[in-house]
Amino acid sequence: MRKLKNEELNRLSVDEYKTSTKNNLIVVLDNIRSLNNIGSIFRTGDAFRIKEIHLCGITAQPPHREIRKTALGATESVDWSYYSETKESIFQLKEMGYTVLAIEQIDTSTDLANFKPDQGKKYGLIFGNEINGISQDILSYVDQCIEIPQFGTKHSFNISVSAGIVLWHLFIKSL
Repeated sequence: MRKLKNEELNRLSVDEYKTSTKNNLIVVLDNIRSLNNIGSIFRTGDAFRIKEIHLCGITAQPPHREIRKTALGATESVDWSYYSETKESIFQLKEMGYTVLAIEQIDTSTDLANFKPDQGKKYGLIFGNEINGISQDILSYVDQCIEIPQFGTKHSFNISVSAGIVLWHLFIKSL
């Protein structure tokens, strides 16, 4: 057994990534306060070749040293846009034919284990603020809510962990 060197991983260059086929996924970050979380989500988005990230409200934008620290260059490969309000992003996604999914715990949420994405369908995935989650106002605009099951004492995952879990699930279910 031998650990692979970076040059053996056959990763795309930024230019190759920019012209490659992307998944029909756009991540929407709703008022995320942690720059490390933002950077981590860029990096995870790059790994699963998402189409774009929408940064909304108080969510910081690249270039920023703290985002760069965890993104490790993914702010250069993953396209992003800024919206002063999350609902502006949602309206644009719906105009472009996206189904908007909130990752949130609500009374009618669908367990992630039971969610199977439709082949060829485009999804916008909203991840909410680290303390307050997604506001009730924003929830009124989404098509469906997905909940990640949890079995311990805590009530939520870190947002970057949630993004990784959901993106992985959608990625393997769309193969």
